[in-house]
Amino acid sequence: MCDLGCPRPVPPYITLLMNDLTATETPPRLPSLAGMTRDEMAFALLEMGAPGFRAKQLWHWVYYQGARDFADMTTLSKAFRAELPEHFTLARPETATLQESKDGTRKWLLRLDDGNEVESVHIPEKDRGALCVSSQIGCTLNCEFCHTGTQTMVRNLSAGEIVGQVMLARDVLGEWPSPKEGRLLSNIVMMGMGEPLYNFDNVAAAIKIIMDHEGIAISKRRITLSTAGVVPMIRRCGEELGVNLAVSLHAVRDDLRDQLVPINRKYPITELLKACNDYPASSNARRITFEYAMLKGVNDSPADARELVRLLKGLPAKVNLIPFNPWPGTPFECSGKKAIKVFADIVNDAGYSSPVRVTRGQDIMAACGQLKSESRRLKASERASGATPAA
Repeated sequence: MCDLGCPRPVPPYITLLMNDLTATETPPRLPSLAGMTRDEMAFALLEMGAPGFRAKQLWHWVYYQGARDFADMTTLSKAFRAELPEHFTLARPETATLQESKDGTRKWLLRLDDGNEVESVHIPEKDRGALCVSSQIGCTLNCEFCHTGTQTMVRNLSAGEIVGQVMLARDVLGEWPSPKEGRLLSNIVMMGMGEPLYNFDNVAAAIKIIMDHEGIAISKRRITLSTAGVVPMIRRCGEELGVNLAVSLHAVRDDLRDQLVPINRKYPITELLKACNDYPASSNARRITFEYAMLKGVNDSPADARELVRLLKGLPAKVNLIPFNPWPGTPFECSGKKAIKVFADIVNDAGYSSPVRVTRGQDIMAACGQLKSESRRLKASERASGATPAA
C-alpha cells in the first residue's frame, strides 16, 4: 500500500512470473476406480455424496464388464455417469511396449503414473493361459542367477498397479465380461518382478480383488504366489489368501543357497521348510511347488537331487525344474539335457512330480528370471527436482 492507503501497482515482471507459474501448474491426478477395493470404492463414493448401492453397481462395471468409459455404464443414470469423470478415471497402466514371442508369449512393459516401468507376461496354452504379474519395481533379494535381481529396488507397486496388469491383459485378450470357461487368462502367477511377500498388504489387496466372485473371479486355486523364502509372512499368506505357494529353492545346501538366494542367510533352509510344512493351504491335493533353476555344474548333480528328496520327505510337494534362462552378463549356464533328465528321474522315482518347465518367451527376454525394467531409484534431490525415474 502507498502512504495514502492506495494499492501499489504490481511490477510487470511479477505479473509475468505469476502468470508463468499458473500456466505450468499441473492439475491433481484423479484416482482410478480400477484397483480400488470394495471398501475403498464405497468410501470414495460416499465422499462424493453418492448412495452406498452405487458401489456395487460400479464394482460390476469396473471388474466384471471391464468398462473403459463411464458413458458405457448403461445401468447408471445419465446424470451420475456425467458426474463420475469429475472425480475418477478408469485408467490402467500405460503400455510402453508390447512384444510377442514366436511361441505366442506376450510381454508388456508398462509405464506407471510416476514414469516408472514394470513388466508382465502372458503365457498362452491351448485352452488356458497364465499371466505372470509383478509386485515391485526392481528387487531387494539380489539372487545371483536372476536378471531382475540386478535392478536396484525402486518401490513397491500399489494394489491398483498390480490389478491393473491383469485388467490390461484382459483388455488386450478381449476377455470382458469375465468368461466362465475357455479363458485365455485363466491363471495368475505372482512370479514377475519383485518379492511378493515384501509387499504383502498391496499384493493381498490386489489378489482379493482378482478373486472376488462378482468381478474378475479367478479362483484362489488358480493363483500361485512365489516367494524366495520370507518365512515370517508365509503363514499369513496361507491364512489370509489361501493361494497356491511356490518356493524358489534352487539349492539344497545352506552354503550354496546363501550365495544363490541371499535371503537364505536370514531364513535358512530348515526354517523355510518348517514354514512350508505349516502352510495352511497345503494338502496332498494342493502341493507346494519348489522351483529349482538348473545351473550347470552348480546345483545339478545326482547328489543334489538325492538331498532334495531327503529335504522334502513327508511334505506334500512337487518340483518344477527350470532350465536356466541366460541374460546379458550372467556367469551361469544352463545344465545339459542329460544332467536335467538324471536329476528329474531321481526326484520322480522318489515319488515327487518333477516336470521340466518348457522355456517360453526367451526370444523377447520374457522367460523366468529375465524380467527387468530401466527404472531406477531416484536420489532425494532428483525427486525434488521432478526428474524422470525411467532411464
